[in-house]
Amino acid sequence: MESQQERVLVYLRDLILKGEFSPGERMAEVALAERLQASRTPVRLALTTLEQEGLVEPSPAGGYVMRRITATEIADAIAVRGHLEGMAARLVAEHGVPRQLSNALNECLRTGDRLLAKQELTLDDYAVYTDMNNRFHQLVVEASGNAALIRAIEMNNRLPFAAASAMLPMQSALQEGRNWLFMAHQQHHSLVQAMEKGEGARAQALASEHVQIAQMNLTYALESPELCKKLAPALQLVADAVL
Repeated sequence: MESQQERVLVYLRDLILKGEFSPGERMAEVALAERLQASRTPVRLALTTLEQEGLVEPSPAGGYVMRRITATEIADAIAVRGHLEGMAARLVAEHGVPRQLSNALNECLRTGDRLLAKQELTLDDYAVYTDMNNRFHQLVVEASGNAALIRAIEMNNRLPFAAASAMLPMQSALQEGRNWLFMAHQQHHSLVQAMEKGEGARAQALASEHVQIAQMNLTYALESPELCKKLAPALQLVADAVL
């Protein structure tokens, strides 16, 4: 059963990433405890964890405030994910891909193929693709069998817009969005092929390169403030965004 402390952390992080707080806004323990229907202790512990994750920072007046994040920090976190997932893909290739993993990965590929065979994608289609994309990346990471690597990726993914599907909402509003998804999904196919053939170096290179589409999404998002407000409200926390 999920503890109150964990529940408060998950809910508070979710509120932050939905853009519920402005940069510099004071994170008052009493108000947050009331909002989350919790006592102050789990809220205080959650804020300490969120400081470690880089989402809040100590206030000179005491307590915490929302931290303004730079676009460079997000780009760096996406790059780190690429390197970590590259290592995971290499380990999977070197260990060999068992039948159960192969079936699960190929089911993800078929789901993406069915969606991208459409002439136009709806918002529901993007939601299905996002679920598939999350599962695909999770399968590769967990199959690496390296607990320290898995923890490192989980920690990195808690940073704003660092996770595999974090920037996908932007694509639903882009004319090039479907093309970018097609490119990303072709990389999924190539990655599965490399892992199943035991090509560790190629799998690592493909997984590392895969994050470039997320970097393209970030660049576009920061140049499109109106879309940001609608599709990625947490981008108001980014110092380089003109919101």
